[in-house]
Amino acid sequence: MSRLTAKGWKAWHLPIRATAGAFILGSGLQKRGADAETAQGLQGFASHAVPQVQQLPPEQFGKALSSGEIALGTALLVPKLPSWLAGAGLTAFALGLNRLYLKAPGLRQDGSLAPTDDGLGIAKDVWLTGMGLALLADAWRDRRR
Repeated sequence: MSRLTAKGWKAWHLPIRATAGAFILGSGLQKRGADAETAQGLQGFASHAVPQVQQLPPEQFGKALSSGEIALGTALLVPKLPSWLAGAGLTAFALGLNRLYLKAPGLRQDGSLAPTDDGLGIAKDVWLTGMGLALLADAWRDRRR
């Protein structure tokens, strides 16, 4: 067994972790230092899925969102972090985005899961869910062996 496999990495994990990690890290870095108006907009949008975020000041929410995305993106890119843990973080993050897609108005066609033009960008986040679940399923399969 190679050291890569022994540490919880497999060759097929690399494209998943690298692409999702780079994308999420980039998103978090873009949000870093967001002005009050941008932070308020992000918070308003997120509150459709998690109403409790409205309890935070917008700037604090913006910093927390940015920091969380930076941390997750970095974790996905760090080889020493086991893939099952990276997969758990990615799955949790993606499920939050999926919830936002289901809850926010105007993202889906009436009475359907199909996205509107405005919802297409966030509907695509279902791929992140699949990527995270693939990492978790592989770890679960390895533990059963």
